[in-house]
Amino acid sequence: MKYKGHVKENLKLGHNFYCSRICLSRHHNKQVFLTCQNPNCKKLFRKQRKEISPHNYCSRSCAAILNNKKYPKRSLLKRFCVECNKEFKGRYSKYCSPRCGYRNRKTHGFKYTQAQAISLIQEYYHKNNRVPAKREIVELTGRVPNMFGSWNTAIESAGLTPNRSHDNRMYKRLNGKAADGHKCDSVSEILIDNWLHKNKIKHLKNVPYPNTNHIADWAINNDRIFIEYFGLANDSPRYDRCITEKKLLCKEGRIKLIEIYPKDLYPKNLLNLRLSKLKIS
Repeated sequence: MKYKGHVKENLKLGHNFYCSRICLSRHHNKQVFLTCQNPNCKKLFRKQRKEISPHNYCSRSCAAILNNKKYPKRSLLKRFCVECNKEFKGRYSKYCSPRCGYRNRKTHGFKYTQAQAISLIQEYYHKNNRVPAKREIVELTGRVPNMFGSWNTAIESAGLTPNRSHDNRMYKRLNGKAADGHKCDSVSEILIDNWLHKNKIKHLKNVPYPNTNHIADWAINNDRIFIEYFGLANDSPRYDRCITEKKLLCKEGRIKLIEIYPKDLYPKNLLNLRLSKLKIS
């Protein structure tokens, strides 16, 4: 049943008549029924006419099952690594792993072998009487982790003890001692403290800022000069805010602040330039 006005309007506009929305959608649906071409499936499914192809499947899994049987994948060839002679499966690579690839200096243009890298580390240790930091030997930076797996592994291969193990990172590091017995939080702080001790500059370690909870790394000249090592500058917003607060406190308290950053220590030690005025005074 339909209102007479609706019937006249449909006749005037040439519209069709449907008893329900279900019949309306069925009439507008142009999909056709197809049978899945997988012989083990043969499921009926619908598909738009423009989507019909020479091979039709009800799902991707049915297509994959049939195509894998028709076109089996090429089996990987057994090869032997050029560096360690280990057997592996591959198509184009000459090495069983990236580590073996980096070991071959001719292919990757690295002028040091593992033995030469170890000798460089040992030479630095005997010259400076301490284990080198990763940034101090520029020739090995970036390459050693790929040759040995990590910098600490390279240090251990040279028969030395790493400055910091994988279980003792920045937030859980081990304290070290400088030449004068001061406890330091890192190798970088030991370098600065040893420089002050070597140049006979009297200094105090971990001195509090006036009326705050902030701590200065070193204090000189009756707390009128503070030396700070900002090793994590630009790494953390919280750390950068702490640097700004310390600068303001020094300005308000008329304390001279000497700022030292990693670029002043690595790859070249520039403490003689940064702290030259202290030697004169």
